[in-house]
Order: sequence, then C-alpha cells, then structure tokens
Amino acid sequence: MRIVVFGAAGSIGTAITAELIHRGHDVTGVTRSGRASVAGAHTTTGDAADPQAVALLASGADAVVSAIGPRHDGSEDPLILATTTRSLIDGVRAAGVTRLVAVGGAGSLLDATGAQHVDNPHFPEAVKPIALAHAATLDIYRDTHDLKWTYISPAASIEPGERTGQFRIGGDTLLTDKRGVSRITIPDYAIGLVDQIEKPTAIRTRITLAY
Repeated sequence: MRIVVFGAAGSIGTAITAELIHRGHDVTGVTRSGRASVAGAHTTTGDAADPQAVALLASGADAVVSAIGPRHDGSEDPLILATTTRSLIDGVRAAGVTRLVAVGGAGSLLDATGAQHVDNPHFPEAVKPIALAHAATLDIYRDTHDLKWTYISPAASIEPGERTGQFRIGGDTLLTDKRGVSRITIPDYAIGLVDQIEKPTAIRTRITLAY
C-alpha cells in the first residue's frame, strides 16, 4: 500500500513509519522540516495546516496517517491542533483519499465513573491543554461522515520500550492492567495503528490500545 504519514518526525510518527516500512509498504513521511530518520521512507516537506499541500501530497495514496500534535515545549497554542486537523481532513478529501487514521490522545477516554480521564483531579496540569486539544480533534472526526477515519487513543502512558505485539484493544474507556496502570510502548502502539490500516475493524470510531 502507499501510505502518507503527516507528522513523521515525532516519536510516534517515526515508529509508525518504521512499522509500515517493516511490513513492506511504500511510505512518504511528511514533516514541517523535511527531515526524518526512517530508512526506506520517502521524506518530504509539508504542512498539514495547508489543505492544498495535503491534497497534493496525499494524491494517489491508499491511506493517510495523521501523527500531528501540539509541540510539548509550549512554543505554540495546543488548540491549533483543531484548526490543523480540519485542514488535513479538507486536504485528504480533496485528494480523493477516503482512509484516514489518526493518532489521538488519552485524555478523552472515560474512567470507571464515566468521567473523562482529563477531568481526573490527579491528571497532570502541565499536559491538560494538550489533552483538551486532542479531545477537540476527536469531536472533529466524529463530525466527519464522508471519510473512513479511525481515531486511536493510546494508554494514559505511552513511552519508548519493547515491541512485543501483545496489547489489548478497547473503545472509549481507559484500559488499565490489574494494578490499575494504563500504559503501552510506542512500538506496540504503532503495531496496533498499522493493523488498522491493513485490516480495518474500526471505521468512523475511536479505539484505544493498552496492555
């Protein structure tokens, strides 16, 4: 398959690109800097906030991956993610591509009480603006009815680690292990996302991946 990955230079985007290459797909990694570090991928400069550029880059692709997200260094308003997501969707639509898989956030997942994880009093204040920005993008996807999108939330903790291929798939509820811990490694998250490209089981819905 020909896959275009927007946000390919980030840690999650890099892992997704590597997983796609590992499985033999033709991958174009799009970054604002034009730099990426995955051997075998075509790398190009592009901005998901420019729908015309998105349409040009996505033309002819079998699927598009959105691994875009707010910068964690505080250099930009996290809410720009919603605007960029709308532009990306417009560009994908203009390109005639119908399959779009998005890296989401965990903050909008529901806990055992039915409340959003981001509303938990123990949720880190420092990352709350980013979590709310991701929640806003989920609403945008849920209002998109003409594309075959999948929004994939990670566990509460997603970090570098081992590629095991062993994880659970859930829906809108935060998944935790027997100790109450919600976590997944970036390589295993990438496996779950690429699985949804190759054999989609969740169309126009959100899923979550965790151990």
